[in-house]
Amino acid sequence: MDLLLISEYILLAALAIFSLATIRITTRKTIGMSLVGLSGLAIAVATILILIKNIYGIGFCGDIALALIVLGPVGTIAFSKVLKGD
Repeated sequence: MDLLLISEYILLAALAIFSLATIRITTRKTIGMSLVGLSGLAIAVATILILIKNIYGIGFCGDIALALIVLGPVGTIAFSKVLKGD
């Protein structure tokens, strides 16, 4: 195993821990903390999918990661518009 592969596995483990932390942030009582937690979780999952694509060569993981990155902020903006009442 080369150094790059080892560092990618370490990054996967760190992102798994970060994902658990963002799930805990999402379960807070305020709506703002929920949005922050979901945004962080979307970024973590997208990064994990990109790493899976690089390590194992699964091509569609990059497409799913791109969709998560694009649709995450769109959902946040739509949700804030609904809460604002416009």
